[in-house]
Amino acid sequence: MLKLTARIAAILTALWSSTPSSAQTPVRINWTAVTGAQSGMFMAQQEGLFKKNGLDVELIHIPSSSRGIQAILAGEIAFSFMDGSNATQATLKGANIVLVAAGTNRQVFSLMAKAEFKKIADLKGKKIGITRVGSSTHTSALYALTSAGLKGSDYQLLPLLEVPNIFTALAAGQVDAGVMSPPTNARAKKAGFVELMNIAKEGPEFVSVAIGTSRSYVKANEEIVRRVVRAYAEGIQAFKNNKAAALRMIERQLKVSDPEIREDTYAQFRDYLEYPPYVSRKGMEAVIAEIADKEPTAKSLKAEDMMDMRFVGELEKKAGGK
Repeated sequence: MLKLTARIAAILTALWSSTPSSAQTPVRINWTAVTGAQSGMFMAQQEGLFKKNGLDVELIHIPSSSRGIQAILAGEIAFSFMDGSNATQATLKGANIVLVAAGTNRQVFSLMAKAEFKKIADLKGKKIGITRVGSSTHTSALYALTSAGLKGSDYQLLPLLEVPNIFTALAAGQVDAGVMSPPTNARAKKAGFVELMNIAKEGPEFVSVAIGTSRSYVKANEEIVRRVVRAYAEGIQAFKNNKAAALRMIERQLKVSDPEIREDTYAQFRDYLEYPPYVSRKGMEAVIAEIADKEPTAKSLKAEDMMDMRFVGELEKKAGGK
């Protein structure tokens, strides 16, 4: 895998040098959350990797997978980060969304709580913060709470829109616990709150963060998709191999001034960001199975119906030929 990764990096560099710097193609891409899970895109922008691939990328912020999908369907943006669940549910409703590259195939979240709680079961009757119903934080919360034998009637989930808001609410005593991703979980730990579960380590393989678009967009703009995936893959490579640049991105993009929290964020996502950025078939099957428990129509879906991995595959194929 290390040799393959090096070959992919080499072929990406060669491809850059053959891409004209003029005639940059404009592309709008949505990032959805203040999290290191989207570091590949932030690094590609910071390090000029989109421009090297002939793209003039505008990163915009719509804090919701479902709203990002709506913006894609309205033609307002080309790509958005999204979780596997929202992508699948949108496709079941006729949106025909497809995932073209992975962010994380694990739920990189922690269930953080007040120090008085020693185990997840202690949260019975308590308020728990998530971002939105149907979000990755919601899915992660349900996994953690169900694993402790708690049912939906045993607790109250409060949607707070963005992950940093969950920490703010926990610190203010408005919730008793909440699901947070790095760097917010590190801030919570430093403030004296306890981690009841590290869902990335203790949870299942699950498509938590990926880059998606519509199949109609892919069909009409195959070369743009190819270049976006190529630049994004190199962004992940830069994150993993250029720590100084990655820490600089975490400070600027994720607004992390504390060196200790920057280091913690980097360490967590260096492990969990996928490279090459394949969406996990096993993780997608887990997403579909979960949805099928409530929506029988999902049983007809296969993982491949939600994934188009040929652009990532091209990187490996070209690298393998070197």
